[in-house]
Amino acid sequence: MSEFKLHCFALSGNSYKVALFLALAKANWEPILVDYFGGETHSDQWRRNVNEQGEVPVLEHTGIRLSQSAVILDYLAEVTGKFGPQDAGERREILRWMLFDNHKFTSYYATLRFLYGLRMTGETPVTQFLRERAMAAYRIVDRHLSDTPFLVSTRLTIADLSLAGYVYMPEDTGVDHSEFPNIAAWKDRIRNLPGWQHPYDLMPGPTFL
Repeated sequence: MSEFKLHCFALSGNSYKVALFLALAKANWEPILVDYFGGETHSDQWRRNVNEQGEVPVLEHTGIRLSQSAVILDYLAEVTGKFGPQDAGERREILRWMLFDNHKFTSYYATLRFLYGLRMTGETPVTQFLRERAMAAYRIVDRHLSDTPFLVSTRLTIADLSLAGYVYMPEDTGVDHSEFPNIAAWKDRIRNLPGWQHPYDLMPGPTFL
């Protein structure tokens, strides 16, 4: 029996943040496929039994059920002793980047990917706005990574795993990633870690809509 169960699906970058932690930590875990686009998370039963917020990822461990990727990553760092802060200063810095990720880095890019790359809406004022905001966030991260191999330390932390949620997704978003060489090098450093897998190999479910 697996120690950790992760409710997820392949197209979910937020789920990938947690799945990648579990893979790199060599944890004993199993994915539980959620039919998100089939409406499973909108059902009263799923919200009552799994997550009232109607979102993935959801982690189950020793009778505890957690949602929201940042909370899950923080919990996993605590219970496994991996990829967490080494002191109070690092903890604050990790939190700073994870909050930035949730508000800026992932949020704009993930919505752009969904509309432009998965729903194939074409260019609209909304996608143009989202791309501009996403690229502004990417410039901040790329500039920061010019001075450090990882976001908070010389080693991987949950801050990196948080920001890594969507950076390996292959769909076209109209973003010119060649503008961000330091992010590309950071992605390679993570990709070369033992246990890394592409999101579509790590999690179950369709990889297109």
